[in-house]
Amino acid sequence: MNILEKIAQQKGAFSKSERKVAEIILANPQTAIHSSIATLAKMSDVSEPTVNRFCRRLDTKGYPDFKLHLAQSLANGTPYVNRHVEEHDTPEECTKKIFESTMAALEVARQSVDVLAVNRVVDLLTQAKKISFFGMGASASVAHDALNKFFRFNVPVTYFEDILMQRMSCMNCSEGDVVVLISHTGRTKSLVELAQLAKANDATVVGITALNSPLANECSLVLSLEVPEDTDMYMPMASRIAQLTLIDILATGFTLRRGSKFRENLKRVKDSLRDSRFDKR
Repeated sequence: MNILEKIAQQKGAFSKSERKVAEIILANPQTAIHSSIATLAKMSDVSEPTVNRFCRRLDTKGYPDFKLHLAQSLANGTPYVNRHVEEHDTPEECTKKIFESTMAALEVARQSVDVLAVNRVVDLLTQAKKISFFGMGASASVAHDALNKFFRFNVPVTYFEDILMQRMSCMNCSEGDVVVLISHTGRTKSLVELAQLAKANDATVVGITALNSPLANECSLVLSLEVPEDTDMYMPMASRIAQLTLIDILATGFTLRRGSKFRENLKRVKDSLRDSRFDKR
């Protein structure tokens, strides 16, 4: 049952205030998707806490999560582009929808991330003899971004797009190495094989992937981000942004864990690049 069917079915069980919210949403769900919680509360003549309470009554985690479920209940959008974009959207509508859906997805991802697991992964990265980042397709660009971040941290870092190079790198792993594999679905066969190879050679394998996926089942530690994006049908967008944000979190945790002396070294590296840029005007 989708979220609109739930609202219609449970309407009689809502409080008077919650029923006002339900009526506004049922009357114009497209408007609700693109409204802030303050706007929807004003349209319904209720308070913002009432809107939040209404969302949780429908088994969602809050208003951003509710809007994602509401979007899923409507037209599927344009396949292979973005699930919120429709064929006849204007450039203004398309731009607004993608920004809003991405921000909502990031909020859901923020609420779902396991901070303790993040802390354990930061521990592993700061103690690693060598770090490798691998991904396929859209996740390869995230792995490349991780290389750009960690390359300046004075620890050996590897990244390859070519699957044969990835396999050879995992075969050359040893104890103390950390291999980070990135996949939104966790169903990419070659990445599962890389996890198995790296583990067989005593590396610690970290997956940035979906819980209980084939890849997650082969990893020593999993960082999961709940981003409801069907990348079998649509171009990876919000899921890739969430992965990039998680890489930023790991890189920041790494620098903080290494202490002030390490950060001074990073400052010197940054200062050495000043001559490569024109001065600000």
